[in-house]
Amino acid sequence: MTLKLKVIIGATRPGRAGPVIGDWAAKAAEAFGGFDVELVDLASFNLPLLDEPNHPAMKQYEHDHTKAWSAVIDDADAFVFVTPEYDYFPPASLVNALQCLSQEWRYKPAATVSYAYVSGGLRAAQELRLLMSNLQMMPLPQVVPVPFFPQFVKDGVVEPNEPMTDGMNATLGELAKWAEALKPMRG
Repeated sequence: MTLKLKVIIGATRPGRAGPVIGDWAAKAAEAFGGFDVELVDLASFNLPLLDEPNHPAMKQYEHDHTKAWSAVIDDADAFVFVTPEYDYFPPASLVNALQCLSQEWRYKPAATVSYAYVSGGLRAAQELRLLMSNLQMMPLPQVVPVPFFPQFVKDGVVEPNEPMTDGMNATLGELAKWAEALKPMRG
């Protein structure tokens, strides 16, 4: 059975590079094989800041936007979060989206593709992994950083170098192993 992988674009700012980087990550996952890949743009959900009256662990959502977000996340087997680094941290939109839910994340592995300038977004990825583990996900230690990301974008398409491609394939391999191993815990 094919694993359901959600590639989540975590930035919602106008003019963001997330859709371009996310498209590359999704296409790389499709080419890798073994995954039913869905590219999920967080901006399309318009999630307000923690507006549900009940704690997400109760899974008693009142708002349509939260119900829609929950449905997309709930049927996933694994995630790739595509995140920029804003002030050494992932964007508030992504942190909020993670904290809007609880049970939907449990026992699922997650990888990170980060992008920025000098750091390649590695500091944001590190912070994101801590939040993932607190939500009972299995955050992979592997990160696919894209430093000085504009140099890899040509005509709206990412043209990865060999280390990016190799890193993405190695990360996807680990993600598939963890997704299979954790399946019994999700059942």
